Amino acid sequence: MAETIKAQQLTKSFGDLRAVDHLDLAVEAGEVFGLVGPDGAGKTTTMRLLTSILEPTSGDAWVSGHHTVKGAESVKESIGYMSQRFGLYLDLTVMENIRFYADIFGVGRRERRETTGRLLDFTNLAPFRNRLAGHLSGGMKQKLGLACALIHTPKILFLDEPTNGVDPVSRRDFWRILYRLLRDQVTIFVSTAYLDEAERCNRVGLIDGGRMLEVGTPDELKQMMDGTILEIRCSAPRKGRALLAKKLEADRVGLFGDRIHIVTRDPERTRSLSEQALANAGIEMAGARIVEPTLEDIFISILARRSAEVNHDRR
Repeated sequence: MAETIKAQQLTKSFGDLRAVDHLDLAVEAGEVFGLVGPDGAGKTTTMRLLTSILEPTSGDAWVSGHHTVKGAESVKESIGYMSQRFGLYLDLTVMENIRFYADIFGVGRRERRETTGRLLDFTNLAPFRNRLAGHLSGGMKQKLGLACALIHTPKILFLDEPTNGVDPVSRRDFWRILYRLLRDQVTIFVSTAYLDEAERCNRVGLIDGGRMLEVGTPDELKQMMDGTILEIRCSAPRKGRALLAKKLEADRVGLFGDRIHIVTRDPERTRSLSEQALANAGIEMAGARIVEPTLEDIFISILARRSAEVNHDRR
């Protein structure tokens, strides 16, 4: 398939801060590409570079065949963009917000009528068309923001952490809507700090410190796991994690909800040592099993490996 988003050595600096660092990227038409990383990783700056809001310090990018600097206006006409704080007008109704964005994008009257009805049904906002945006729930505001971003029928949709701060049910509903867009071959470029959302993407780019660490399908990234994950359930998970982190110096120990995840090369030995250490501390171990890594596990593993490589190079 043809590449619809491409970046080569894309770099953006703000004074001494390099927010995006020589980033290479290629996204194919009709796929959902997830840009995943913690706060401050460079996700929003990357999104603003690709949508022609910012100019790069160096490097190049193309969206829908248009250079993001030389063809900035063409880029903006061909995409839908929903920023972290999408500009809804809270004192306007759902319909008035949609009409406002239709005016901005120059959508004709006939096309507007057809598209508006479809988007209201598509986002399940039809019953709320006359409600003020300020009176909508967080999840419904996100759906309205999406409808406004789609009013001019773009083939590429950029979403910057669209479900941040939204409840889990609304997050799931939002992703169902995104999947329905794929039927029309819309390319979706979405940034998120939620690792579970990245599992929904066709491909994922893991970014940190402005650098792209790895790119691949969720399954491909899981193959990069350095070791096996042993999951332990115990009566005092926080205390148990701190104890095992000291006891198992060769392993990586983390807390995932109320369960302890240990990345180890010898799960049987680690299980035995953990059970003994917890018992000595008066903590009951309720169970232990090997589990499939999540993308969060992968991200932590890759960061730890990169940190070890940097420390080794400095010696």
